[in-house]
Amino acid sequence: METLAMHISNGIINGPVAALFAVIALAAMALAVQRGRQDLDDRLAPMAGLVAAFIFAVQMLNFPIFTAGVSGHLLGGALAAMLVGPWVGALCLAVVLVVQALVFGDGGVAMLGLSITNMAVIGVAVAYLLIALLLRVLPRTVAGLAVTAFVAALVSVVVAALGFVLQYWLGGTADLGGNLAGLAGTMAVSHLFIGIGEGLITATTVVTVAKVRPDLVYALRARRPATPATVPTVGGVR
Repeated sequence: METLAMHISNGIINGPVAALFAVIALAAMALAVQRGRQDLDDRLAPMAGLVAAFIFAVQMLNFPIFTAGVSGHLLGGALAAMLVGPWVGALCLAVVLVVQALVFGDGGVAMLGLSITNMAVIGVAVAYLLIALLLRVLPRTVAGLAVTAFVAALVSVVVAALGFVLQYWLGGTADLGGNLAGLAGTMAVSHLFIGIGEGLITATTVVTVAKVRPDLVYALRARRPATPATVPTVGGVR
């Protein structure tokens, strides 16, 4: 079950709960489309395509979690939120998940609403809330940006994994014998290790982009102070 937790296979969650989260996912994506249009400009539109392609590529690469006996890959919520913002970032993740389910059979098509809710909605939302908070309290330096990206990625992965636990509690098809806490613990621990790997990849990627083109990092543009004198350099990264 751990290997299927984020890309949920058909039959893991019952039909009514899957349908409920399909409605939630559709509503969230409709809102993301509406709000994302306001963010799209000449820089963000091509960046969104690059982010989606990058996340799609790195999600195909699994790394083993030896202590848990599972493998993990980049979810991409924090990376998308930092580079293209929460609304466009959620759409990027949703597109990747749909393509993976339809073309590669990675997760069940009937379970897409569950997977999109966990990774594209919960993952991106948690990541961006942390990004917004941390960029207010940490120095706007390369180190501050790296810490922000790492923490946002780590926490968002664990919270997204616990979203699956909630879904399983509502409509899991296998009897856990009342051991939902055991499932939550397994998911949290295994995805903690996955989150560390994702945090390192996210921090490295975002810092690299910020050093070369800070104007392409949505989080820096969105959180740029209004007074130019307080900005260390263009984009706010030293």
